[in-house]
Amino acid sequence: MLPLPFEYTRLPTIDEALAAVGEDGEGMFYSGGTELLLAMKMRVIHTERLVDIKGIAGLDGIMLNDADEIEIGARCTHNRIAGDALIQEHVPALSALCADVANIRVRSVGTIGGNLCFGEPHADPPTMLAVLDARLVLQGLGGIRSVPADEFIQGELETVRAPNELLTTIVFPRPSGSVTYRRFKHGERPSVNVAMAWSLAERNTIIASARIRVGALSFRPQALTAVEDALRGRSIVEARCAVAEALPAALDALDVNADRHGGADYKRHLAGVLLQRNLDDALGGGRS
Repeated sequence: MLPLPFEYTRLPTIDEALAAVGEDGEGMFYSGGTELLLAMKMRVIHTERLVDIKGIAGLDGIMLNDADEIEIGARCTHNRIAGDALIQEHVPALSALCADVANIRVRSVGTIGGNLCFGEPHADPPTMLAVLDARLVLQGLGGIRSVPADEFIQGELETVRAPNELLTTIVFPRPSGSVTYRRFKHGERPSVNVAMAWSLAERNTIIASARIRVGALSFRPQALTAVEDALRGRSIVEARCAVAEALPAALDALDVNADRHGGADYKRHLAGVLLQRNLDDALGGGRS
């Protein structure tokens, strides 16, 4: 099936692209198009105007800013992120994640910004970016705002981004400790994924901070707050016991949608198994 007729335009600046999309969002931004074009061909989505942003400079860079934060341009492809030396050095788990997203076609042309803005519940990057405490920078005709990754996705295929806003940059603090990611997938999408980040103190013996996010269970990643609290302040020797104590109640509290990827109890079980494997990785007993 072919999409309904639409106008296509390619513009060189963000301001021109925003103007072309319009105040009411009658147009749509287009970069990789791996999700959007398929939806348009199926006539699930229609737009009067497709605004190509691939020619806009500055949206595909990766850098360490003056605040010691990592900035990733929203138009970076998964392959671009996977192969970037800065990401490989400071967040190798993100590099490995992007190197294994979907399939080679998606990794080659699909962008991290497009992945986030589509709001697909069964996706890899949102869970990782939430655990990294990332901020997503949105630019519209009325100015620029920043949204925590934890709050960006509001429902299935729904985000806080207004139709006339462009996601320009993903920003997060340079990790000071371990960052790990595990998933279980059916086909090319994760059925359940878990990301964990922690920092250590007192000669790397005490867990100073911990963040854990579980994704693909509901419409957006969820925090295992009880497990985070149980880990914080404990020695790494006690980490496994701390997780074992807090995990059952934390899993029961998760909001889980039963779907073709599995039932609620099955997904909760997978989340627990994947967290344990993240823990193995963080303690050095799992994969590198």
